[in-house]
Amino acid sequence: MQYNLIKKSEFDKVKSFSGEWAVKMELFADMCRYNTLVAVKKAGSGHLGSSLSAMDITTYLYLNEMNVFDVGFDSPDRDIYFSSKGHDVPGLYSLFYALGIIPEEKLLMLRRLHGLDGHPEVRQNGIEASTGSLGMGISKGKGFAWAKSYQNNKGHVYVLTGDGEFQEGQIYESLQATAHQKINNITAIMDHNKYQTDMLVADVNNIEDVVKKVEAFGWHVVRINGHDYNVLKKIFDDLKKVTNKPKMIIADTIKGRGVSFMEKPLKETFQGKTLYKWHSGAPDDESYEKGITELTVTINKLADKLGIESIQIPENKSEGKPVTKLDKEFVTEAYGEALVEIAKTNKKLVLLDGDLSADCKLRNFEKTYPDRFIENGIAEQDMVSMAGGLARMGLIPVVNTFASFLAARANEQIYNNAGEKTKIIYTCHFSGMIPAGPGKSHQSVRDISLFGALPNITIIQPCNAEETKWATEYCVNQSEENCMLRLVIGPSPEKIELPKNYKFKVGVGAELTEGNDAILFGYGPVMLHEALVASDYLKKIGFGLKVVNMPWINKINNDWLKKLVKDQKRIFVLEDHSAVGGLGDRLLNALVETNSIAGKEFTNFGLKEYPECGTPLEVLEFHQLDGKSLAQRISGIEDIETIDAVKQKYTADAPQ
Repeated sequence: MQYNLIKKSEFDKVKSFSGEWAVKMELFADMCRYNTLVAVKKAGSGHLGSSLSAMDITTYLYLNEMNVFDVGFDSPDRDIYFSSKGHDVPGLYSLFYALGIIPEEKLLMLRRLHGLDGHPEVRQNGIEASTGSLGMGISKGKGFAWAKSYQNNKGHVYVLTGDGEFQEGQIYESLQATAHQKINNITAIMDHNKYQTDMLVADVNNIEDVVKKVEAFGWHVVRINGHDYNVLKKIFDDLKKVTNKPKMIIADTIKGRGVSFMEKPLKETFQGKTLYKWHSGAPDDESYEKGITELTVTINKLADKLGIESIQIPENKSEGKPVTKLDKEFVTEAYGEALVEIAKTNKKLVLLDGDLSADCKLRNFEKTYPDRFIENGIAEQDMVSMAGGLARMGLIPVVNTFASFLAARANEQIYNNAGEKTKIIYTCHFSGMIPAGPGKSHQSVRDISLFGALPNITIIQPCNAEETKWATEYCVNQSEENCMLRLVIGPSPEKIELPKNYKFKVGVGAELTEGNDAILFGYGPVMLHEALVASDYLKKIGFGLKVVNMPWINKINNDWLKKLVKDQKRIFVLEDHSAVGGLGDRLLNALVETNSIAGKEFTNFGLKEYPECGTPLEVLEFHQLDGKSLAQRISGIEDIETIDAVKQKYTADAPQ
């Protein structure tokens, strides 16, 4: 596979050319689109649709409006731009490369360790604010703007938002407060491409008439074509005259702009709703080559129209290998299947979704039981509080979204529900560090501690598809209290084999290997895979590691635990979470309560810092939580013999 960028020198050539201004801008932006496609393909994941739709806006701002190249990115008088939604950051990185802010090798390390994060992080040159969790941008932007006024600094603040993002409640808090506080040195720009994830905004949770809504909060609002450079220039010139209000541009754009087939939804529909294919993920080889070819033709036509000598476009080729379906287990698929089956007999079961129905494998339930499926959109607090009302009326609501958004953003609402002593199941998808490509905004490593402080809640993380079905059935039909079900989003590294006599019983785990030299407790398919790899390494040197699957993260049967560790001198816990507030703390407390810790060594392998961005194996190795590192840490042998463990290689090709 060849991954070659259009060189910065070609962008310099376009910038310095004296031809028609608008055509020059179009050419520059499409060259950035080309590099964005290359970078996302090489990364194996990313958000193409939003990157392409926002490209004309960011290109215009950095090449025409902003003063950062005159005063410098460290100047207090600089103009400030950042994206609130963050999905468009691959496109922004491509622009940064074209402008000399980041080097070529950096752009080709999108979503890689020590490269570029999958969502904006301030540690990257040119990034003004860390984003990715939606709704925060205008609030943070008015903080920048207020500080500028207070400190008598020049410069304007520009914040890009998504249209789906306008479903978040914080957006409306920030709109009202910005106008009330008379913060007028800020312009928000909505990338209004009409889609969120894979559906139309209007089908998920309609935000229109957005102009009237924002105006009602006291903003000066204009609606424009976000791809027309002459219109962009006129509007930004006009807005400079508006000094008594914050400003909002509703920029109508096309998701996937610049690549014809990415500009269109799928022909198929779901429940009468239009689906969009290119929100996230890398294109397949055929689509990649087709997109590269199309952008090449466009770039050459624009160069010819401008009167510039042809742009040197590098060769990029795919491997041309046939696409094969991954033979991997997805616990989320088992979860979706279990819900459909349970709903046949439990009429009280109701599902709530936060705009992630496809990712959370809820589409089959939505199709089978449309009257029991509630799409809340990107509004986690609203969704959780609605679940509280449903539960008070005797229903069993199951709340679904990514763990990092559910556990933290709606924590107060979850706490409130818990006090009402009803029963709600909170399913936290995308839990843990892996996949790590999206960056720390999406890596959930504090959800267990946030839920664990609540009374009357059971926290479960199953290790395979079979255990996932058991756990789902337990939560809905057996548990008498709230449940937090923790699920990984990608394919399992391997199908964790449970003992044939294993029964899914509260507080009791399953022994996966035999060993008397040490015992290691873990949970979930990712970390148990690494634990089993560690066991394989240690077995080669005659060290017996007993690996235990412990899905009941906050419910421990003390009698079972005491008996299990009786003859073990060394106890280890492997966390897919912060070292604080997870399974390790619970186990240690139980060992103390049962007087079972005396004379034993206890070590918790958890995360002690922010998780890194990169491929799964890169990140696990960096944090020394991969199988080989665990074996080295447990044995104390740094040059432990390498074994031929195919399982260890899973993470190299896992989706991001």
